[in-house]
Amino acid sequence: MDLGIRGRKALLSGASRGLGRACALALASEGVDVTIVARTRDVLERTCDEIRSATGVTVTPVAGDITTKQGRAAALEACPAPDILLNNADGPVPGDFRDWTRDDWIAALDTMMLSHIEMMRLTVDGMMDRGFGRIVNIVSRSVKTPQLELGLSNGARSGLVGFAAGLARQTVGRGVTINNLLPGIFDSDAQRRHIEGMLEMTGKSFDQIWRERAAANPAKRYGDPKELGAYCAFLCSANAGYITGQSLVIDGGSYPGTY
Repeated sequence: MDLGIRGRKALLSGASRGLGRACALALASEGVDVTIVARTRDVLERTCDEIRSATGVTVTPVAGDITTKQGRAAALEACPAPDILLNNADGPVPGDFRDWTRDDWIAALDTMMLSHIEMMRLTVDGMMDRGFGRIVNIVSRSVKTPQLELGLSNGARSGLVGFAAGLARQTVGRGVTINNLLPGIFDSDAQRRHIEGMLEMTGKSFDQIWRERAAANPAKRYGDPKELGAYCAFLCSANAGYITGQSLVIDGGSYPGTY
């Protein structure tokens, strides 16, 4: 299927590894020029080299923190008129809400909600003026199936989803869609950090938790990041202009609800 986005420009945060990297590679494979923002320069440069070599598109690295004003300015200087915006950020490790301070909550909001909203604010009007835009937020299945130990993530990401749902209805008439991807367990660095954060509270080994989580999933496995990347690329395609304001679960069937 030709997704109809060859020659478009995408700005992606948190895309030097894991699910964000998979989205960047999937878009680049469709002929989209990508600008990737991440904090760790060596990982970022390596990812950009790999995507550039694999696809031949223009790949621009921006080493910076998208949660800061300076980081957002650097991102938009490198890609001032994106057609596609991917917002992605790792969540904090699991914990006990009794231990979280106000500063912990503010940091979670900055990382997983407010910085994403600010990137939408800075790009959505230009997209509407040009008549085409795709905004995708990588969130988490936990906004539909909350886990207490992920409370910082549950709260901040739910706020983002709620905001995006309202904005999406205002932009689609001018060619701009906004959707959220809600991944379950994926074979990624973020999943490994999640499990490492559970070791002390469960008393189990890493390997035991890793195997148990896969066995408990109806698909009996972890998701491949490439699967989420392909889903993202379709949502960003010319074929997806009638999909907006949706929170789309990709989790091997582990969400237990009918709707």
